[in-house]
Amino acid sequence: MKNLIIAATFGILFSVTTFMSFTAVASGPSIHLDKANNDLSDKESLKKGFKTYINYCLGCHQLQYQRYNRTFDDLGIDKADGVANYMYTGEKVGDHILNAMPEKEAAKWFGSAPPDLTLEARLRSPDWIYTYLRSFYIDESRPFDVNNTVFKDVGMPHVLQDLQGVSTKDEHGNLSPAMGGSLTAEEYDVVVRDLTNFLEYVGEPNKLERKALGYWVLGFLFFFFIISYFLKKEYWKDVH
Repeated sequence: MKNLIIAATFGILFSVTTFMSFTAVASGPSIHLDKANNDLSDKESLKKGFKTYINYCLGCHQLQYQRYNRTFDDLGIDKADGVANYMYTGEKVGDHILNAMPEKEAAKWFGSAPPDLTLEARLRSPDWIYTYLRSFYIDESRPFDVNNTVFKDVGMPHVLQDLQGVSTKDEHGNLSPAMGGSLTAEEYDVVVRDLTNFLEYVGEPNKLERKALGYWVLGFLFFFFIISYFLKKEYWKDVH
């Protein structure tokens, strides 16, 4: 029995080490990512992020797996207020959050069709999105005169440029403070964090409920383990 436990432990450790090594190789060169420090329980932040998404992102990027009414309910937005302030093109409350951009034409304009962002935070991570939206710089060789230190040769324009302003990159790869935006650096970081928070919520709307349920499950398993342990002792006490 002891040898079996040792073998099983060794097998688990080997599997975890192999998986982590494979992940590190597959992810390619590492890029420093700033911490978004999202708070999915902050509904005011989620509402602001939703508003920013509608105003700046939805024109190109759909949320085809998310519905307006689900978002309104989760974020505590009254449906009448939601229709008036978040729905501009005559959609129904039960519709998915879509746009009218033709996919073929979008591919011609941008080089490829803008991706759906419903699951982007799960694919990339919230920290990646937060850093990406703060890493644009002037690059006149690119079609939209901007590039990005996180996503090299990105085909997307800097849609938040009027808020952040523009940065330049020196020969060492460092970005200068953004100039010409309507917000200070601190205010822009808050806007981007709210937007990132919203995208993390969209990627898994029931994440908080899942975590809360997980604690109950762990508690049940721990309680069941104790009962099983004493039950096993009772059953086997006469064997030894």
